[in-house]
Amino acid sequence: MFFTEAQTREIITLKKDWKFNKGHHPEAINSKFDASKWETVTVPHDWAIKGPFNKEIDIQKVAITQNGENIATEKTGRTGALPYIGEAWYRNEFSLSHFNRNKKVLILFEGAMSEPEVFLNGKKVGEWKYGYSYFYFDITDYINDTNKNTLAVKLTNVGLSSRWYPGAGLYRKVQVIVKDKNHIKQWGTFITTPIITKELAKVNIKTKASGENLKLLTTIYNADGKKVNSNETTVPFDDEFDQNITVEKPNLWSPETPYLYTAVSQLYSGNELKDETTKRFGIRSINYDQKTGFSLNGEVRKFKGVCLHHDLGPIGTAVNTAALRRQLRILKDMGCDAIRSSHNMPSIEQLELCDEMGFMFLAESFDEWAKPKVENGYNRFFEDYAEKDVVNLVHATRNHPSIVMWSSGNEVPDQWGTEGVKRAKWLQDIFHREDPTRPVTVGMDQVEATMESGFGALLDIPGLNYRVHLYEEAYEKFPQGFLLGSETASTVSSRGIYKFPVEKGIMKTYDDFQSSSYDLEYCSWSNLPDDDFVLQDDKPWVIGEFVWTGFDYLGEPTPYDEAWPSRSSYFGINDLAGLPKDRYYLYRSRWNTNDETLHILPHWNWEGREGEITPVFVYTSYDSAELFLNGKSLGIQKKNNETPQNRYRLMWMDVKYKPGTLKVVALDKNGNPAEEKEIKTAGKPHQIVLNSDVKTLKANGEDLAFVTVSVVDKNGNPCPTATNQLKFKVSGKGIFRAACNGDATSLELFHLPTMKLFSGKLVVLIQSTENVGEINLIVTGKGLKNAKLKLKSITDN
Repeated sequence: MFFTEAQTREIITLKKDWKFNKGHHPEAINSKFDASKWETVTVPHDWAIKGPFNKEIDIQKVAITQNGENIATEKTGRTGALPYIGEAWYRNEFSLSHFNRNKKVLILFEGAMSEPEVFLNGKKVGEWKYGYSYFYFDITDYINDTNKNTLAVKLTNVGLSSRWYPGAGLYRKVQVIVKDKNHIKQWGTFITTPIITKELAKVNIKTKASGENLKLLTTIYNADGKKVNSNETTVPFDDEFDQNITVEKPNLWSPETPYLYTAVSQLYSGNELKDETTKRFGIRSINYDQKTGFSLNGEVRKFKGVCLHHDLGPIGTAVNTAALRRQLRILKDMGCDAIRSSHNMPSIEQLELCDEMGFMFLAESFDEWAKPKVENGYNRFFEDYAEKDVVNLVHATRNHPSIVMWSSGNEVPDQWGTEGVKRAKWLQDIFHREDPTRPVTVGMDQVEATMESGFGALLDIPGLNYRVHLYEEAYEKFPQGFLLGSETASTVSSRGIYKFPVEKGIMKTYDDFQSSSYDLEYCSWSNLPDDDFVLQDDKPWVIGEFVWTGFDYLGEPTPYDEAWPSRSSYFGINDLAGLPKDRYYLYRSRWNTNDETLHILPHWNWEGREGEITPVFVYTSYDSAELFLNGKSLGIQKKNNETPQNRYRLMWMDVKYKPGTLKVVALDKNGNPAEEKEIKTAGKPHQIVLNSDVKTLKANGEDLAFVTVSVVDKNGNPCPTATNQLKFKVSGKGIFRAACNGDATSLELFHLPTMKLFSGKLVVLIQSTENVGEINLIVTGKGLKNAKLKLKSITDN
């Protein structure tokens, strides 16, 4: 069944034909202003992602106190070295086909970076401050009775306002909503499932409405579009209808079975239908208990989560459903079941995908409260906007079953002192008032301070960012009876790069500004994945973890904060292009309980290291394995409890490099061969190979294919150290959108159709047009056999 709200309300998504210009243009608010020479863009749009990279942009001379720094030093790539700073303007025009003075018109922004000021037909409608907030304005009184309305949006980004790349522009959806004066209020529906048994579920739906002589009919449909039950009421309490609807033999929502129902609410004035909204929801219960920890639908489980920043690598912060879906597919295969939106409100598209694909969600709000981390951060707006921002977050997203927890802050300096304790309670109380069904956490890094001040004790869920050595003490001192690893690991690595000798390193740096993929390097405040695994596996009162981070992101290039040209992170389990690092398989070996994992590292192309110690690690779900080099056994390794690394990795530390074939044979519990993998020393790069994540694209002008580009030798062996410069050409019903190789030090621009391979790979993004048909990609490189790929673009139904 196809649900539509078009009969009663008009929703116009302002996607095309925006005019954009960076600079100071106060006259652009006027309808007669000539913007014909401005750039034409589509929204969502990130004005800064095309660069160029420049170390002078937003250099921050700071001591990062949460990293334990006491002396201010120059940080060059902290916000990605991309030109996000400055003032810019967007203009568009829209017409309303059914407008009259009995209508109400809203304009909705799901994210505008930042400090947006909104003008319609020459008049200022309103302003907001926080670039991550959803907000709307009632523009009924600003609408022209004539058909054309001119919208202008001013955005202002100042330096020293972020700790990572924030993006710039109208990077999320903009919509005009036209409805009757008798209507359901914006974000006015709140769906909860307070009673759930195998036989029935009680679905409670509260609906805020405005108008006269109102009646509300709400119908619930199952995932197949079949009617389940309905309720009609004419008795609102003040402006709110309160309905209870029974669903028999409910299908419960979980990461394993993400079943979604749909509630259609129809508002009548008398007997005339005036408004209609459609909301998807899930039937599920959450519980956080002192004795059992976290449970979903009555079953105890632990979060296997990752933190995600909001940028999407080479396309920047402009939200894109296909890019988000690809991220989640990669994480799902790893066994991940939870996402933390760090450190800000998530996009609606991300939440919808998490509902559909089955991910629990920790929805975060702020990286700063009243005390600054960066001079021009959210601290400037906290007193005036924090409550409004929290209310909008909760109202806009509370019907998503994926959200199982709110976060009111991350590593806020307000953890120190009594005022911070009061702020923590104030914010938590707002969340509780607006949503009594979900708990609140804060990611705390100053754990000793919060143990003494009462800050941690008042939280619904004490969240620890790192500080594994304090888990036991925090568990004893905090009254909740459980802890959450709200941010864990911060292990650093560069895909396909290995350093010798193989040993643990804290803030380890090298001349090439890369980090070793032996996954033994971490930061001054952090630790290795295995340390977290021990706590998750051995302590029932630890309810899960959110690893920093699922993917690399633009900005914050620790441990190379002071080294140019590093401009993106090394923390990711996957790199900036979305290609898995070795660490991906370490997490997969523990988290993916449906499929076996067997992964071998490093690569086996080490010309010049013949005879030198080159340790071999195997990340596997099997308990033991045997390693062979050129057919000769190098022995069997078994997981053991000698060290955290021995418990979760198989390591042959004394292997001497010799070219040829490295093979690992995994053994089952009886010692019999169960699975094997091998890697070979490759010859010179000979041929380009293309693999796309999809075969078809929707002809909607925004769908994406992610094509992994690699090279092989003449025998078909992957070349893991190749750095060839490649060129890309897209023809037919698609366009080249971007490329990315995952190298945190590369200054090549994402939007240009040429790039070097990094560790033998890169990714090309192809975008659909609005025309159906064939899309062709050809990739060429000097001295290499080229490669071609055909995709299809189909009707977007």
